[in-house]
Amino acid sequence: MFTGIVEEMGKVTSINKAPNSMELTIQSKIVLEDVKLGDSIAVNGVCLTVTSFTKNTFTVDVMPETVKATNIKSLQIGTLVNLERAMKFDGRFGGHFVSGHVDGTGVILQTQKRENAVYIDIQISKEISELCIPKGSITIDGISLTIFNITPEKVTVSLIPHTFENTVIGFKNVRDVVNIENDLLGKYVIHQMGKRERKSNLSFSYLSERGF
Repeated sequence: MFTGIVEEMGKVTSINKAPNSMELTIQSKIVLEDVKLGDSIAVNGVCLTVTSFTKNTFTVDVMPETVKATNIKSLQIGTLVNLERAMKFDGRFGGHFVSGHVDGTGVILQTQKRENAVYIDIQISKEISELCIPKGSITIDGISLTIFNITPEKVTVSLIPHTFENTVIGFKNVRDVVNIENDLLGKYVIHQMGKRERKSNLSFSYLSERGF
């Protein structure tokens, strides 16, 4: 489990590709301070397991499904990636619940600076859009962000200067692909409501008509 608060940017130093899977080695510092074999580290929002490490690098395996469903496949040697260790329950919880299980990808449509904020429009699928709400949480390349506007095909998020300057999103360009994870709690609510609708007369429309 993660929070979406990126700890540092790492650099890809090695990529070993199989037909449908990959092995990545990433140079880093902060996330290696207490690393152990088997630890989970979010790489651009993708939960990956440490299989080996040195003083300044760690290595992870990327399964075929992860390669297919995320932007990991576009990484190159020298590419910067967002890194976050799994959360500690005795620490501050500054973001939102992030599982590291990416729901899909989006494409950056526009980046616009407005005073001290940077607004980013991202093209998304209908499936991702249906799980978004205004002022709700969303994870973009492992960054916990707030949704400022949502349409069936686009989500808009706003970044403070610190986030823009200290994560990989500040290096992204129009048409670049980003990983997206919808809010975990929202996904569970939608899933359970869907099951209830199939088993009873309780539905979103039923609740809405009665003021809920």
